[in-house]
Amino acid sequence: MTALLYRGHSYEAQAASPKACVELTYRREHYNTCREEAAHNAPPSLTYRGVSYAK
Repeated sequence: MTALLYRGHSYEAQAASPKACVELTYRREHYNTCREEAAHNAPPSLTYRGVSYAK
C-alpha cells in the first residue's frame, strides 16, 4: 500500500470493495461492467480512421 503524507499526518488508501458484475442493455446492445470478463470476451483489436490494428 502507498502511504500519503499530508501536513505531518500519514494516510493509507483503503482496500477497494469488490463490485458485482452487472450486464447492462443500451439500444439493444449488451454491456458487462466487469472489465476482466469483458476483456476475455472481446478480441484485442483497434480501428483508427478505418485501419484495423490487432494486438
